[in-house]
Amino acid sequence: MKKLTPVVVAITTIMFSTEASADLIYGFKNPSFNGNGYSTHVLSTEQLQFNRSQDIKDQAEAEARRIERELENSTLNKFIKNVESRIYATLSKQMVDSMFADCTDNCATTGTAEIEGSTITWTKDTTTGEISLQVVEADGSITTITIPGSGEFNF
Repeated sequence: MKKLTPVVVAITTIMFSTEASADLIYGFKNPSFNGNGYSTHVLSTEQLQFNRSQDIKDQAEAEARRIERELENSTLNKFIKNVESRIYATLSKQMVDSMFADCTDNCATTGTAEIEGSTITWTKDTTTGEISLQVVEADGSITTITIPGSGEFNF
């Protein structure tokens, strides 16, 4: 067996002594255990929970809207909307026919209709032929339409 030279022994001693004096520090990766970055960890966890609950809420609202659309688009509801539309069209046609009636005797010069809380009133000036249509909505707002006399516009 060979004898170790003093230089090799000195280097070996320095290496082992350096390693022996090294501090080993153990730390948990999860911030819940070690405290480092804990506030960031809590914020990100809270954000994930909020996003998930918001997604569930949005999905429930979307499903409720889908069901409501399906109910509105049922055959019966389509039929009712069609009937209402035709009734309103007939009422408006009768009102327009009365407004623009060309007669010399006993013609109506005013008319009123009430539809869903709104009052529609029209008046015809017999001298100028001008027709004024006024709509008073349920909230009190007023819309007025003035139609020039029959001699002022022709098609």
